[in-house]
Amino acid sequence: MNRRGFIRLIGSAAATWPLAAQPQQARPVIALVNARSADAGAIYAAAFRKGLAETDYVEGRNVTVEPYWLEGQLGDNLPVVMRDLVRRRVAVIATVIAGRAAIAAKAATSTIPIPIVFSVGQDPVKLGLVASLARPGGNATGTNYFNGEISAKRLGLLHELVPKARRIAVLLQVLADTTLAEVQEAARTLGLQIVHVLGAKGNRCGFCHA
Repeated sequence: MNRRGFIRLIGSAAATWPLAAQPQQARPVIALVNARSADAGAIYAAAFRKGLAETDYVEGRNVTVEPYWLEGQLGDNLPVVMRDLVRRRVAVIATVIAGRAAIAAKAATSTIPIPIVFSVGQDPVKLGLVASLARPGGNATGTNYFNGEISAKRLGLLHELVPKARRIAVLLQVLADTTLAEVQEAARTLGLQIVHVLGAKGNRCGFCHA
């Protein structure tokens, strides 16, 4: 599935939640929290809105989408954003490609269960977002794109192609610390050494060997 189709799926998932009544607002508010900058995340926001529209939730007509661009600042800023969204009683909190954002949303909605829609690369059960994949329960739902398994598989394929290589450079964006840990774990089982190379924001995971 390409990136645009994937985020449309998230938009469609968000639309499956019953939007909470908000008497003080003309339209229910869907908060779209993205770890990237506005420029880097523009394609995600456009696809998200398209996914909503495909399920008859059209921005400006019956919903309002409020994007929050964290620009990689997921430390102190993230809990503040989530607490503010809970205080305002938004209808849905959607987090895109940011496990920590989903976790922060889950923590902030522990007493006021606002629906959360997430997309994460890690196991959502291990992250504490859902009780199980079959029966998630709670107020969170979403998709898992198995980033850890894919990264480990890529590393294994590279090792098969270049079996004599022992040092592997991994190009990751600044937000991919979890992916790096997963690649390092896979490398240990293969007897490989990982060298982390920090790429520009928006770069995907990549490998090269030496």
